[in-house]
Amino acid sequence: MIAFLSQLALCLAAALCLMGAFAGFRLTSICHTQNVEPALKGAERNVAVVFACCLFAFVGLATSFVLSDFSVRNVAENSNLALPTFYKIAATWGSHEGSFLLWVLMFAGWAQAVALSRFSVSPAFKIRVLSTLQLVLVGFLAYLLMASNPFELLVPAPLDGRDLNPLLQDVAMIIHPPMLYMGYVGFAVTFAFAIAALIEGRFDMTWARWCRPWANTAWAFLTVGIALGSWWAYRELGWGGWWFWDPVENASLMPWLAGTALIHSLAVSEKRGALRSWTLLLALTTFALSLLGTFLVRSGVLTSVHAFATDPKRGVFILALLFLVVGASYILYALRAREVGQGGAFTPTGREALLLSNNVLMSAALVTVMLGTLYPLVVEVLGGRKMSVGQPYFETLFVPLLLPAVLMMAFGPESRWRQTPWMNYMKPGGWALLLALLCVLGASWLHQHFSAVWALGVVCAAVLFIMTLMHAVRALRQAGTAWPHSGLVFRMRRLSWSYWGMALAHLGVAVFVLGVSWVKTFETETDAVLKPGETVSIGPWRLTFIGVDTLQRVNHVAALGVFELTRGEGRLIHLLEPEKRRYQNSQQVMTEAAVHTDWFSDVYVSLGDQVQSSNASGASSNAWGVRLYYKPLINLIWWGCGLMALGGLLTVADRRYRARSRLSKQEHEA
Repeated sequence: MIAFLSQLALCLAAALCLMGAFAGFRLTSICHTQNVEPALKGAERNVAVVFACCLFAFVGLATSFVLSDFSVRNVAENSNLALPTFYKIAATWGSHEGSFLLWVLMFAGWAQAVALSRFSVSPAFKIRVLSTLQLVLVGFLAYLLMASNPFELLVPAPLDGRDLNPLLQDVAMIIHPPMLYMGYVGFAVTFAFAIAALIEGRFDMTWARWCRPWANTAWAFLTVGIALGSWWAYRELGWGGWWFWDPVENASLMPWLAGTALIHSLAVSEKRGALRSWTLLLALTTFALSLLGTFLVRSGVLTSVHAFATDPKRGVFILALLFLVVGASYILYALRAREVGQGGAFTPTGREALLLSNNVLMSAALVTVMLGTLYPLVVEVLGGRKMSVGQPYFETLFVPLLLPAVLMMAFGPESRWRQTPWMNYMKPGGWALLLALLCVLGASWLHQHFSAVWALGVVCAAVLFIMTLMHAVRALRQAGTAWPHSGLVFRMRRLSWSYWGMALAHLGVAVFVLGVSWVKTFETETDAVLKPGETVSIGPWRLTFIGVDTLQRVNHVAALGVFELTRGEGRLIHLLEPEKRRYQNSQQVMTEAAVHTDWFSDVYVSLGDQVQSSNASGASSNAWGVRLYYKPLINLIWWGCGLMALGGLLTVADRRYRARSRLSKQEHEA
């Protein structure tokens, strides 16, 4: 019954979206702006009902999982009676069908957020935004109902189900998909804003002002989603890596790069009215890349631990939807972009030029990743042979594009709109470069190691970090000029949330680049075969193997290794307990690494197989294979991502986005 009602709710949502989209576009084309207020209220109510229908369907599927209703195929294939309730709820989006239902729910949620928001644009413009979102949502709902139905029934129903993929039975993978989808789907709002602007044939500073918070929020969620996916792969897969340039990983990186370019281009368009056509193109492209990522993950063209589907038939539907949405939007852009124009002029030393140069580097990095990701697929389709593009290609081309972009971020706060005196760059840049070089020389002497790539990465990170802090200190001093005896908190509040968001995001980039440069240079790896009581050293640490215990848990049997972690004079720091798990229903064997972190660096232990004895009986010995890693400063990678995401969210709290501006509304309607 729950399954039937949930499908009915999705069908109702699709019908309402289709009617709402066409009614909205028709009304705004034949009515005068002042006569569409009732139509706007109707569109907002329609979106609210659509969201309620999608939420009902999602709760219905989650209920089926919690109640172990194995008459639903999705539940029977991804859950069982022994699965803990926590993972039963997470299994709702652990399959292809369930995860796409979550995608649809979040898309409807973003549309509902737009409907509830009171940003200062004309009613006709907001109706066009909501109509665009509903029209795209129709395609997703059609795919869900026709090609990926999460409520398909099994007759007769089995007594027990299979199991949730053991790789997904991890806290990070429970949170990772919702965060990633919030980012993917969030860029649909900026896409809808761009379509509405192109239909109207105008693009002004009001458009950019109210598009920025949506873009920044989506970018922050996408940053968190990518970071959680990286952290999960690092801790769960057992090989100690945090980024493998997997095609599905790249599928999330591409819209992130485009989104990074978009949020900076929107800043230029809002403040100076420049780069209008370029900003619109980025808004369309970022969502197009989100759809491309959906196609890669769900079409079956890729084999990856991150991929959801292996059925190419579903890929045809998504590909058709991709071509329809992207093709129509680009055709509209080609027809109307000339009317939009580029906006105000600027000089090569102005902040506009700096942000545009950063956009160009981000776009070049995007093309590099896209080529390395899609070229093997094209070769396989056209030539019938498999090939792969690996880590050397990406790092050789991506790093030289990333580091100049990092340096440009350092000089961004020092720049001014239109034109900037060279001394604004030279003096703080010179001091920051000197301090950065001293840091590199000190670190090189301390570690007795030097490499050009490492030094370049550390210098760029240090320059960005130092210049961002220097500018923040100067800004705080200037904020207290009128009140010389004011406290630090008062001065901080005098600066906008957008400024602090920008500063935190840039500091996050610096921390991230420093972590990557350090761990890629100084990480160590050791493979060993250990018997109880034996000790092995890695980095500044020593690990003593105590033994292996067997534990029976709810849905798996675990071989639990025990290691004593010591440092210096042998003082016990921590007990590390890596596991080798065999899941009872699926009989899959999974490795659970043990990680000790001191906030910045990690000691990583992965338990291998028990070593067979060399005697004639071939019995198992008490020796085990072990893989050990020492990862100095690796946690700076995730600290940096967290700072970036926090910075993106802080900008949304800026005063000018919280209050509805009557002046900007009058400007838009003029």
